[in-house]
Amino acid sequence: MSGAIVKERRQLINLAYRMLGSLAEAEDAVQETYARWYAMSPERRDAVESPAAWLTRVAGRICLDQLGSARVRRERYVGEWIPEPLPEPDDGTTADPADRITLDESVHMAFLVVLESMTPAERVAFILHDVFRYPFAEVADIVGRTPAACRQLASSARRRMAASRAPVAPAPRQAGLVRDFKRAWEAKDIPALIGLLDPDAVAVTDGGGRAPALLEPVVGAERIAQTWVALAGMVDEFTVTERSVNGRPGLVVEIGGAVVTVFSFEIVDDRIKHIWAVRNPDKLRPWTGA
Repeated sequence: MSGAIVKERRQLINLAYRMLGSLAEAEDAVQETYARWYAMSPERRDAVESPAAWLTRVAGRICLDQLGSARVRRERYVGEWIPEPLPEPDDGTTADPADRITLDESVHMAFLVVLESMTPAERVAFILHDVFRYPFAEVADIVGRTPAACRQLASSARRRMAASRAPVAPAPRQAGLVRDFKRAWEAKDIPALIGLLDPDAVAVTDGGGRAPALLEPVVGAERIAQTWVALAGMVDEFTVTERSVNGRPGLVVEIGGAVVTVFSFEIVDDRIKHIWAVRNPDKLRPWTGA
């Protein structure tokens, strides 16, 4: 039984990351789930008909509670809050295979950002049903509402997601635009940057009060280009590397061998529509290789 229980860890980490948008918080939620399992007597554990379902139910409830408290914490957060970026699972930066997140559409940064706009109950119902395909009867048990109410929650979340979705450029084209952005930025070429950006593009940075960052989003291609070139001019030497971020082409900035920024992009109609730059070192832990 113990081995089977441990094997559920990766599924729980995947579930909790999508619910919380933070690998660190997901790990805490799963740790608490296992603590509650092992706090039961052997007799009570043996009486559980489906340990996997029990673990999912408990993890889901913990995440639901965390989402409620996270909203309060994020109201006090310094600057903008961006979900924690993830590297490719096979690039050597994630030490424990059980902690690796399966990269698919439901972890792309644009997807996670929309999840942030949902209520905790909407988010949990949507992820459990639409992403992980749990029946509404089980979702209801986790969310603490009727199956019909959970169906409505998921439907509302689905409408939010559909309203925000835009045509996704083919992966090679995304990679090409990100590479062009990298080259133009390194060259401090403002006109080239403007040409790559949607006129109404939005750039958001997250330092969390732990690293220098812009406290408000930067809106408009020209403003973004000028701001990014100005930022590049503040650092004597830095390295920009093309890396997969949450399953899509992104950029990683290093200074003195340390990762200081991870960039995610949303590309719409052959232009960069959104830039998310995470600088909070607490969120860059999966990129350190430690």
